[in-house]
Amino acid sequence: MRADKVEVSWDGGKSDWLVRIESGEEVIRRHCKAPRDADEKTLRAKAEETVKDEGYEANAAAVSIKR
Repeated sequence: MRADKVEVSWDGGKSDWLVRIESGEEVIRRHCKAPRDADEKTLRAKAEETVKDEGYEANAAAVSIKR
């Protein structure tokens, strides 16, 4: 299955990154560990790994990072 949209944002309550995967009406949220000041390359890699772990495919261009 292909993810329509993948968003990575900092979750201050949990002090880690939240990866939000959208596929149609389904939304999956998963947390991943990375430093708050992680660079974009690291965050994209974490997002792609999380998407794969959930059984989805995502185009790297579909990943957005919100700081």
